[in-house]
Order: sequence, then C-alpha cells, then structure tokens
Amino acid sequence: MANLVRRRDLFRMGAAAGVAAIAAPIATPAWAQGLDLQGPRRAVLNNLHTGDTFNEVYFANGRYLPDAMAEATRVMRDWRNGQEHFIDPQLFDALHAINGKLETRSPFQIISGYRSPQTNAMLHQRSHQVASGSQHMLGKAIDIRVEGVDLRQLHRAALAVGAGGVGYYPTSNFVHVDTGRVRQWQGS
Repeated sequence: MANLVRRRDLFRMGAAAGVAAIAAPIATPAWAQGLDLQGPRRAVLNNLHTGDTFNEVYFANGRYLPDAMAEATRVMRDWRNGQEHFIDPQLFDALHAINGKLETRSPFQIISGYRSPQTNAMLHQRSHQVASGSQHMLGKAIDIRVEGVDLRQLHRAALAVGAGGVGYYPTSNFVHVDTGRVRQWQGS
C-alpha cells in the first residue's frame, strides 16, 4: 500500500506543472473553432479492462478542473501495470466534441488509454499495428468504441472533429483518436 501511495504522490508531483497548466484559462484549439466548447464539458468513460468509470464535468468556468482531470487520468491508466501519466486535456475536448456529433449518452468504452513504454514495447513486438512511438505513451491517445453506435459513425465523427490522428480498426472494433498531428489510417 505504501508503494501505491508513493507512486500516486510521485505522479501528482510530476504532473504538478500539467495541473497548473490545466487550471489556467486556455485558448480554444484551432480544430475546435466553431464548436460549442465554452460551456461545461463532461466526459463519460468506461474502462473495459478495469471496470473503472468516469462521468464528470472536467471543464467549467473557463478552466479545467484538476480533481476531475486527476480522476479521468486514473481511469485512463495503463491497465496492465497500473501506471498513470498526465493526459492531454485536449484529448478530453476531442471526445467531448465527438460525443456532440454522436448525440449519445453512452460512455466511450476505453480499449486502451495511456500505455507505459514497457507495455507499448511489448505490444509493438506482438503487432506491426502498434507504433513504437505511440501517442498513447504521451497521454495523447485513446482507443474507443461506443455501445449502440456503429463503428463507422464513430469514425466519421472523429474525422469530422479533426483534432489529430484517427485510426479505424473495424476487425478489432475500435477507433483510435489522438491529439497529435492530423492524419488518418485504417488497421484491422
């Protein structure tokens, strides 16, 4: 238990700069111009591997809410080893915008959120579809699906938002969304 607390404390100390940054007012990203991102923003997440859920407002009154962001980060942790990493707030904004296009109350089902370098290396060894320098390791990517929403519809919504990279994996049944450079691809 002491190691768990220590790791969590280290994470919070290491993310202090990130928390300070998200607590400050920020400009709306270029990709979000014209979207209604000025009001409160909510993320609804369900991590399929851990059973953890998140259904909270993470942005209100022009600021990201540090406690909500910390909880969302916990839900997005590497489920294989429990490691947490600061998650880019714009990733949640992208999900908020995608949700607005889908008009659903169903949660985003997380297939993969943050991946530690060790986990990513192991997955990269097993599959050529896993990038060695994945955005997942930077806390800038998520692989998702939404129960009751056709995967093609989710893919179109993610492309329409244009927040970064969008990968379509119809056989594996998920869409990859990241806040890296804008690009798209199809996997299996």
